[in-house]
Amino acid sequence: MALRLTLKPNEKIVINGCVIRNADRRQSLTIENHADVVREADLLDEASAATPVKKVYFFIQSALLRPDIRSELTPVIQKSLAELVPIFNAQISGHICEAANHISAANYYKAMRALRQVIGYEEELMSLLIGGTGAVEAAE
Repeated sequence: MALRLTLKPNEKIVINGCVIRNADRRQSLTIENHADVVREADLLDEASAATPVKKVYFFIQSALLRPDIRSELTPVIQKSLAELVPIFNAQISGHICEAANHISAANYYKAMRALRQVIGYEEELMSLLIGGTGAVEAAE
């Protein structure tokens, strides 16, 4: 099954480690065989990986972009995901388990996608904590 992508003007995409930038017009391209593909919008820089979920996301991203270190990172990723499961509620933990399943199948991009909702939830929790205990009590 082919992967069809529509790129925004000047959008970057990484395909098998090669960074490609679109021209100044919207373009579509089709990737007809298996390739490691990630859009610029899905990339997280190392400095932004300051929370537990974002750290795992960054490890997964690193495994996607660097096939040479995947075998070293996969056990670290699986262990980190397992440590996150008991921290979150059942619904959010389901996304973490989904990510772990994708890692087991060596589908790193889908694992990243599964963690996006967890990152959003983690950001909500962090903003409640930063807002003070009154905000946390109001949320309960």
